[in-house]
Amino acid sequence: MIGQRESVSGAHFAFTDRWGGVSAAPYDQLNLGGAVGDDPDAVRTNRELAAKSLGLDPDRVVWMNQVHGNEVAEVTGPWTASHVPAVDSLVTATRGLALAVLTADCVPVLLADPVAGVVAAAHAGRPGMAAGIVPAAIDAMRSLGADPARIVARSGPAVCGRCYEVPEAMRAEVAAVEPAAHAETSWGTPAVDVTAGVHAQLDRLGVRDRSASPVCTRESDDHFSYRRDRTTGRLAGYVWLD
Repeated sequence: MIGQRESVSGAHFAFTDRWGGVSAAPYDQLNLGGAVGDDPDAVRTNRELAAKSLGLDPDRVVWMNQVHGNEVAEVTGPWTASHVPAVDSLVTATRGLALAVLTADCVPVLLADPVAGVVAAAHAGRPGMAAGIVPAAIDAMRSLGADPARIVARSGPAVCGRCYEVPEAMRAEVAAVEPAAHAETSWGTPAVDVTAGVHAQLDRLGVRDRSASPVCTRESDDHFSYRRDRTTGRLAGYVWLD
C-alpha cells in the first residue's frame, strides 16, 4: 500500500503503490484517482485506507484538480466537496494537514521546510515541469517563510527517461526550456526525462536535500502507468508536518 515512506525532522513523505485497496480491474487495487472511471465508493474507501495506514485523518487530506499547469493554491484547511481548485501544486503552513498529489507516470514532488513549518506537493508532468510548476511551488513556500536551503525534496515513482518516448520536436521544445530533460529511450528514440528536469530546477533554486525514487512506473507492475495501460488507476504522494 505505502511503497515508500520517510520522515525528516517532523516532516513526513509517503508514496503509494497499487496494492492493498478494493478497486476492481483495471484499477486494481489501490486506485486513489477520482476521475479515471473507477467506482467512486471504491476510491473513497481506498483513500480512507491509505490515509489511515499513514496515521492520517482522511478528512484532513487535501486533494487538487490537476490540469498540467503551473498554478499553486495555498491551503489552510480541507476544501468543500464543490470547490477543489484546478491547480498543480498545494502549499500549507498548517500542521497536521496532509497535501496529496496524484500520478500515473508524471512526477509527484513533495517539499518541506520543517523549520518554517511549510510543506508543498506538486504534480510535475512534462507540460507542468516545462511551465515551471516546481519553481512556482518553491516561490509559494518562500512567501510563507520557507528557505530553499532548508527545503527537503522527495520525488516519487514516475516514468523514466529510458521509457518516455516523445516526438523529436517535443523533446527539442522541452529541452529548450530544461536541458536536463533531454533523453533517449532504451531503444534509441527521442525521450524526455521529467524527473531529471525537476531535480535540475530544484538544484538551481538552491534545494540541496533531494532524492528521487528509482521506480519507473512504466516498468513496474507494482505501480499504475498511463503510458503502459491507458485505462488505469492513480498513485498518490502525501506530505505533512506534525
